Amino acid sequence: MTRSTTSPIYAIGDIHGQLEMLEQALERIEADGGRDAPVVFLGDFIDRGPDSRGVIDLLIRGQAEGRDWITLLGNHDRMFAWFMEDIPRQDPHMLVGYHWLHERIGGIETLESYGVAVAERTRLEEVHAAARAAVPDRHITFLQALKTMHQTDDLAFVHAGIKPGVPLHKQAENDLVWIRQPFHRHTEQHPKLIIHGHTPVDTPTHYGNRINLDTGAGYGKPLTTAVFEGTSAWSLSDTGRQSLTP
Repeated sequence: MTRSTTSPIYAIGDIHGQLEMLEQALERIEADGGRDAPVVFLGDFIDRGPDSRGVIDLLIRGQAEGRDWITLLGNHDRMFAWFMEDIPRQDPHMLVGYHWLHERIGGIETLESYGVAVAERTRLEEVHAAARAAVPDRHITFLQALKTMHQTDDLAFVHAGIKPGVPLHKQAENDLVWIRQPFHRHTEQHPKLIIHGHTPVDTPTHYGNRINLDTGAGYGKPLTTAVFEGTSAWSLSDTGRQSLTP
């Protein structure tokens, strides 16, 4: 879907289970643009933070109420969705020895938010059965329906980035949710200004051809909210807009 950029559009970086931060971000957006403002959520709604279930509940509720919310697929969201399949699926992009329930990834915290404990020396099939019993079907449906990209006339919103040199309509999902170095190193212009998260930075950063809004909420750092009018960009704080420029 491509949207006109004659009016503001908002974006929220990687949330990672931080429900309270998300609520505050939505309050800032409402103060700047009203309750009906369009918002793009850049994915990674779950893992690491304390209330992944609450985050998904809020997003489902908002969309059911008719809020203009576009929710994108992050690599962590895909890992959760794949874990919840009839037979848990491992993401082959991950390093050998890593998996969704690895202590560095955050799946354990996500399952804990649903009341599922992952004890040491527990078999995966037991955790999987407990998760299937605890996670509501509407949450799985939500994860399966997440989009990989949202475009306006001037902007393309994705979770991780795009593969340079490949048209936007031909981008592969694996790149959209996982890519880092080839995208980060690319300094030439893309077909549109790319708005992304996935790789934490200290502050929201405009690189000329892309803007990174992941500021580490999954590690207890701030959750970034931004607003765009055409290619002009601002981060939002409790005191209003701060310009984002290259």
